[in-house]
Amino acid sequence: MGQQDMGQQDMGQQDMGQQETGYEYHRYKRLLAEAVDEGKRLELIDLLIREKARDKLEAQRTSDRVAATAQTVARLLGTPRQRDNR
Repeated sequence: MGQQDMGQQDMGQQDMGQQETGYEYHRYKRLLAEAVDEGKRLELIDLLIREKARDKLEAQRTSDRVAATAQTVARLLGTPRQRDNR
C-alpha cells in the first residue's frame, strides 16, 4: 500500500468513527469513484468486507448485551410465584 493509500485508509477510519452506524452511501460512492485501477478496487472490496464484518460483530455484541440484561432482569424479578413466596 502506498503512502497515499495509507492516508485514505486513515481517513476512512475517521469517517467510520464519526458515523459508526448506518449505511454511508456518500462515502462509499466517493470511494467507488476513486477506485480507478485494480489495486484501488481491491482495497475498496477489502474495506467493504472489513466494515461488514465489524457491523456484524457489533450487532452480535448488542444482541448479547440485550440477552444478558433480560436474564438479569428476569432473575431479579423472578416469576410471580417466586416473588409471592419471599
